[in-house]
Amino acid sequence: MSVDIYEAMSTLRAVRRLRQEPLPEDVLGRILQAAAWAPSGGNVQPWRVVVVRDAEKRRRLGDLYRPQWVKYRVGAVEGAARLEGDARAKQQRMLEAADQLGERMGEAPVILVFCFNPSRMAITDIDLGRPTVVGGGSVYPAVQNVMLACRAEGVGCTLTTLLCYEERAVKSLLDIPEDWYTCGFIPIGYPQLGGHGPISRRPVEKLAYADTWGAPF
Repeated sequence: MSVDIYEAMSTLRAVRRLRQEPLPEDVLGRILQAAAWAPSGGNVQPWRVVVVRDAEKRRRLGDLYRPQWVKYRVGAVEGAARLEGDARAKQQRMLEAADQLGERMGEAPVILVFCFNPSRMAITDIDLGRPTVVGGGSVYPAVQNVMLACRAEGVGCTLTTLLCYEERAVKSLLDIPEDWYTCGFIPIGYPQLGGHGPISRRPVEKLAYADTWGAPF
């Protein structure tokens, strides 16, 4: 399947309703190759991905995810209640899909577990007295490449970090070494419904400034 890169980026929806049929090896291989092409600081590639296809391990990841979604959902429901009209209806649809993922994540045919090793990163914001994010720049491009490749292959995907709350249990389940940590979980599979399509985002003029913060671009 050939998809223009701009079309892929502008139609990369979070697809949470997934069929259980296995992904062909060649499709999965291309998706993982896309991750390997991603840039990283110093080209060190301080990330690894555990490709979880074993049914029991997927089930256990789903069992760990479910209560974390239930807790997170409380705030999401409260936020949706403050919306009106189309915005509220859209948020409700998102919650319905997220509820299904919360209940059935372990049934996704593949769950990609992204891990990172901070000792291999140049984390230049670590001493700035604020939450550090720079290290993610050597990991999340690979995550984005995976998701764009899924879009190109007609495969549904979504990124969640809720299982980071269960990192100790996840590391034990997947034999992740002590000095590696989790940073992203991507259930992937063929969509049950329409899959990818047009997305809704803030316009560029709300996000980009010209030379000075707040100056219209």
